[in-house]
Amino acid sequence: MVSDFFYPNFGGVESHIYYLSQCLLKLGHKVVVMTHAYGNRSGVRYMTGGLKVYYVPWKPFVMQNTLPTFYGTLPIVRTILIREKITLVHGHQAFSTLCHEALMHARTMGYKVVFTDHSLYGFADVGSIHMNKVLQFTLADVTEAICVSHTSKENTVLRSGLPPERVFVVPNAVDTAMFKPALNRLSTSEIIIVVVSRLVYRKGADLLVEVIPEVCRMFANVRFIIGGDGPKRVRLEEMREKHGLQDRVEMLGAVPHARVRSVLISGHIFLNSSLTEAFCIAILEAASCGLLTVSTRVGGVPEVLPDDMVVLAEPDPGDMVQAIKKAITILPKIDPQEMHNRMKKLYDWHDVARRTVIVYDYAVKSSDQNLLERLSRYLSCGSWAGKLFCLVMIIDFLLWYLLKLWQPDENIEVVPDFTLTCNRDQGPMHDTDEERKGLK
Repeated sequence: MVSDFFYPNFGGVESHIYYLSQCLLKLGHKVVVMTHAYGNRSGVRYMTGGLKVYYVPWKPFVMQNTLPTFYGTLPIVRTILIREKITLVHGHQAFSTLCHEALMHARTMGYKVVFTDHSLYGFADVGSIHMNKVLQFTLADVTEAICVSHTSKENTVLRSGLPPERVFVVPNAVDTAMFKPALNRLSTSEIIIVVVSRLVYRKGADLLVEVIPEVCRMFANVRFIIGGDGPKRVRLEEMREKHGLQDRVEMLGAVPHARVRSVLISGHIFLNSSLTEAFCIAILEAASCGLLTVSTRVGGVPEVLPDDMVVLAEPDPGDMVQAIKKAITILPKIDPQEMHNRMKKLYDWHDVARRTVIVYDYAVKSSDQNLLERLSRYLSCGSWAGKLFCLVMIIDFLLWYLLKLWQPDENIEVVPDFTLTCNRDQGPMHDTDEERKGLK
């Protein structure tokens, strides 16, 4: 598993990699995670279940991404793949620089690679155009691809030009053992609406600025709890001051993942105001805790929950206010424990792992291709971009060949496999005895 996004950072991609890896370990597979260093967390660490993580000594450049080097990561990627006897490389998230570079090097060395796309992108703005070209380059030679929703699959196929039959849909899931409803049902005399999100434009923080005052004006018994931090937090605080809602809008700031459940079970309704979303694990966590969800109808969100567990609205302040009004009226019909039991059947990480293994089997059984066959696929990426992509891959191949001459594969020490005994009840961030090794 390769991505710039992993623990101790928190988010949907990080949770997906961790839980998927844990379930793959239980199925008998060997899993190794590769990410960049986080602060003083560098070298090799072991997490719950014996999950081995290589925190490569590369510092994040911007937004938890490493600086793009094209070829700088080749020696360390090659060493890890040989040391750990890896047979398949699985990269996560189109934003991740480390993911793109690792997949490129792995294909150069003849490994089968799988890519999972966790986000949706547009086609018009400069950032999306740039990322779409990078994705086209990476997926031109990927063995198989995975998307977390059918909407995400359509988006990825359009952006990358991949044949639809090579893109699989495997949804996210939720740890229902961690996200359980409160023991005692909350009184509905005061309705509490919970927001747990990064306070950024993409997550619809500007919508909240307009929706919250209107809802508070319409319903005197409604209170908001907002967990999360980001550049848009200032706007929310200004809104609270302007409308005198200090006693009705509680700002918690950044909420550690271990405390998310305690925040969720303190409310009745979960509000998601995202402007774009491929799947949204936060909705699953809220539903597993027994909260009725009100969400914007964007991306893959309509695919996530059954109609009786979510109220959808257009990303418009007026429509969202009406959706919250509707949710308040149907709130007495919601049984948190029943909702939790349904989520246990609908979303299970072990099922996600089994479906992912099927994709791995397809990838491993696919035919091998030589350099010339692979270059022909890059040439189809565009008249100028195709030639540039071919040049990048030829240089990567030559550097790999020089590395093999300088340090033959047989001179790289192979790590012996062993099972690490640990406490299965530990949380995802409680490492067992750690093995710290400097990566040369």
